[in-house]
Amino acid sequence: MVSEHIKALLLDIGGILLTNGWDHGARRRACETFGMDYEEVNERHHLTFPVYEEGKISLDEYLRRTIFYEERPFSRNEFVSFMYAQSQPYPEMIDFVGRLRAKHALRIVAVSNEGRELTVYRIEKFNLRELMDFFVCSCFVHCRKPDHDIYGFALDCAQVPIDQVVYIDDRPMFVNVARDLGIRSIHHTSCESTQKELERLGLSV
Repeated sequence: MVSEHIKALLLDIGGILLTNGWDHGARRRACETFGMDYEEVNERHHLTFPVYEEGKISLDEYLRRTIFYEERPFSRNEFVSFMYAQSQPYPEMIDFVGRLRAKHALRIVAVSNEGRELTVYRIEKFNLRELMDFFVCSCFVHCRKPDHDIYGFALDCAQVPIDQVVYIDDRPMFVNVARDLGIRSIHHTSCESTQKELERLGLSV
């Protein structure tokens, strides 16, 4: 039992608390819905999405480069509404993290790769300000996982020693990078598995 030593959780948002914001599945659904060539859109996405995630271009510019570089039979507003609608909550995880925070007085820090407009929408739509103490998101800090700097920003925000922190992510690479930095980390595959891992650390509800 080590719960008295755990003071902060660093959490990814997409894949943990919510569905991913704009992943390959969402892009494929968009192409099917709006009648676009997936391979072409996907190639343009990969060429420009990193700079959007780092907050260096707006959503409007991202869409101009990837979707609206030619005339379309649908509007930007229609497409953006579709993008936003892909975000859905994982209520069980949101509830679990909220109860953990209340019981153990934990600091909860989001560590997420996402563009600004999508991030702000997701925070507001799913009331994440009620759950998180800080948002260390790529669009705000201008670097993205697996850059070491974003983990450093999250630790600075948490303001607790590194051995009192647990990091949770659904991407194995990001978990491994955090572990290499000395952060105790959990690879999230389900709410149940993550609960069991945290219970081993004495963090139960």
